[in-house]
Amino acid sequence: MSFEDALRALEDVVGRLESGEVPLDDSITLYERGEQLRKHCQTRLDAAQLRIERIVAGPDGNAGGTRPFDDTER
Repeated sequence: MSFEDALRALEDVVGRLESGEVPLDDSITLYERGEQLRKHCQTRLDAAQLRIERIVAGPDGNAGGTRPFDDTER
């Protein structure tokens, strides 16, 4: 499931839960599904963050390579 599909499904779950019209047992099932979707979205976001790199400028100002996004060294 793509991130976008999971996010839409999660938004649907939240909307249904917030409506207050879902019976208690169904609400528990929906909540569990929402938690699965949340974890899926978080996993996809974490994986995307690991792929992001920032460009590092060399002494001459030109791109000298890349460094992981969360690397704090300069």
